[in-house]
Amino acid sequence: MPSFDEVLKEAGEFGRFQKRIFFLLCQTGITFSFLFASVVFLGRAPGNYWCRIPGAAELSERCGWTLEEERNFTVLPLLLANASSGGRCERLNVAWDVVSSCASPLTHHLDDRVGSLRLTACQDSWVYQQPHSSIVSEYNLVCDHAWMLDLSQAVLNLGFLTGAFILGYAADRYGRILIYLLSCLGVGICGIIVAFAPNFTLFLIFRFLQGVFGKGTWMTCYVIVTEIVGSDQRNVGIVIQMFFTLGIMILPGIAYLVPTWQGIQLAISLPNFLFLLYYWVVPESPRWLLTRKKGEKALKIMHNIAKHNGKYLSPHYSEITVSNTEVSNPSFLDLVRTPRMRRNTLILMYAWFASALIYQGLVMRLGIVGGNLYLDFFISGAVELLAALLILVTIDRIGRRLPFAISNIVAGIACLITAFLPEDIPWLKTTVATLGRLGITVAFEIVYLVNSELYPTTLRNFGVSLCSSLCDLGGIIAPFLLFRLAAVWLELPLIIFSILAAVCGVLVLLLPETKGISLPETVDEVEQLSGHYGKCGKKRKHQDTNSYI
Repeated sequence: MPSFDEVLKEAGEFGRFQKRIFFLLCQTGITFSFLFASVVFLGRAPGNYWCRIPGAAELSERCGWTLEEERNFTVLPLLLANASSGGRCERLNVAWDVVSSCASPLTHHLDDRVGSLRLTACQDSWVYQQPHSSIVSEYNLVCDHAWMLDLSQAVLNLGFLTGAFILGYAADRYGRILIYLLSCLGVGICGIIVAFAPNFTLFLIFRFLQGVFGKGTWMTCYVIVTEIVGSDQRNVGIVIQMFFTLGIMILPGIAYLVPTWQGIQLAISLPNFLFLLYYWVVPESPRWLLTRKKGEKALKIMHNIAKHNGKYLSPHYSEITVSNTEVSNPSFLDLVRTPRMRRNTLILMYAWFASALIYQGLVMRLGIVGGNLYLDFFISGAVELLAALLILVTIDRIGRRLPFAISNIVAGIACLITAFLPEDIPWLKTTVATLGRLGITVAFEIVYLVNSELYPTTLRNFGVSLCSSLCDLGGIIAPFLLFRLAAVWLELPLIIFSILAAVCGVLVLLLPETKGISLPETVDEVEQLSGHYGKCGKKRKHQDTNSYI
């Protein structure tokens, strides 16, 4: 009986069929990037707002004031009473009533001087000149409630983390394409509910669920693609990342054309329903079918792949074998039991955490540093595209480890320099910050590849899932670290980012080089990997990995 890899080689490892499926599923990267980075535009700071005095709405209607006139009566006296107050988080401790004058409503509240007016904290009576431009103005996420914007992104990343475990398990048990389609449906439905959420609590609940299903679409599309191509096509994951980057470049265009946050939310959510059409186009993973003892269905799909690739699959094939190399109940101890596995695991966990925290932090930072947000965001996406091309050119020529380390160190140095560059040289500050974004993007994309290459087949799925969960933990922390530290000093987060990146750059030099070697199949083979080229070699005879188990 032939193995699955032997049959796939005969049917075509990356022919017309796989290229079509690859292109279709890569579109998921675009919609996932919309969800991933949308907070920058959904949570834009409102331009002009102030705290409304009780009774001001009624008095404004009776007197026929415009919003600008109401603001003048509300904020200007406040500035006279307390020059340090801007009228956003404080208001005059008065209440306007029917006896208040339209010409001078504060007259009967004054003693002898304006300074006698007392101030009080604003609670929930803000007025926005663009009330539906962002979730900040929609749900009053300002002043003492500003941290709730951080919470909205942290909740999304918590959804990613939850989805990685729940839907990752479901995809292994019930099938890749089924979970992919259900996840697409879930993202679309939850996205619509988020857009029309009547309160912030409901917004958070369904944003969390959108994160759960969003991670399901991203993971399963990645798995389906990698399982229907040959083992030599390791770079497909980087190409999928390029479609993620394409979404980053498209997102500012959507936000520019759509004036309200609800419109943006719908525009980035509704395309997920189109993926339901893949039910008639994308087959189930034949590798998964074989693991579930459904060899006939797998063989039928392989014949279809061969037909579309212009290949001929022998009609004598009646059964395909697949090596059962997965540990039945893997645990974290399996990843740290031996010295080099332990070293690799701890370094990779830190690399995932640092890369995600820095990457998300730099993306969200674009929303608070001023400048042309739409143009800056587009340029940052173009830089990411350059990073992906840079990886494709370098990793098979000079290896993984050196670009991995250099990109982290470059990101760290660039963040540190950006923090201390003067504001009156904006072009230089932007250029250096862009270099930092390029570096961390290269690092973030390489960790995807290196992680799978440093674990044996017996533990690969579990190892990658566990280490990459630190990515979502970094995403949960990133908004709090960015926005709260930026409130102290705008550039303080960059100092933290530079330290994290520099440490990561040094640590990854301790990992073995995986360029040109076969994927390890057992823990023993991982332990034999040397610091430079590894001892597994480019070719190996088949060996029974169950001996280790």
